[in-house]
Amino acid sequence: MKREPQSGKPRKSTGELRYQLFPRSVGLSQELRSIIEAFEAVHAGIKSPDNTLNSDGVLRLLRPGLERLNFRIESGKTKGDKIPVPVLFGINNKIDRAFSADGLSADGRIVLEVEAGRAVINYGFLKDIFQACMMHGVEFLVLAVRNDYQGNDDFRKVHSFLETLYISSRIQLPLRGIVVIGY
Repeated sequence: MKREPQSGKPRKSTGELRYQLFPRSVGLSQELRSIIEAFEAVHAGIKSPDNTLNSDGVLRLLRPGLERLNFRIESGKTKGDKIPVPVLFGINNKIDRAFSADGLSADGRIVLEVEAGRAVINYGFLKDIFQACMMHGVEFLVLAVRNDYQGNDDFRKVHSFLETLYISSRIQLPLRGIVVIGY
């Protein structure tokens, strides 16, 4: 696997899987590396721009590998198919508010969001970051975006945003880290 340039700036997409953990001062744990390996295992079937799968299609291919890692994966868009993650608790500890996740580790520490088209155009990645920050017990967000969406390098744009966020240190997120994956 090719390495990113020393400056931290990602190369233009050549169709390979790219990933970066923020903050960049921390290396990937084996747990996070295993998630990357699940993406690597199906990369030929999901890579952009060769494939134009929607996020559900990408999740279908990722499901077996992530379930082997004890992740729960969203199975559809109806209420019973979604994975609710608590945000607020009410009287008698009943969940007052929850956000849905595409995937969640068995211990609830890692949330997965897969975006196929709206990551940058509709700022879906910002919504994903906000929701992960609000989710009870979540420590890491794994955010997967297309390398190429309609000729735009979504990975590079999200990478640049997160690089600015973490370097400026003007906002402190309650997460231990965010892994952005470009597929």
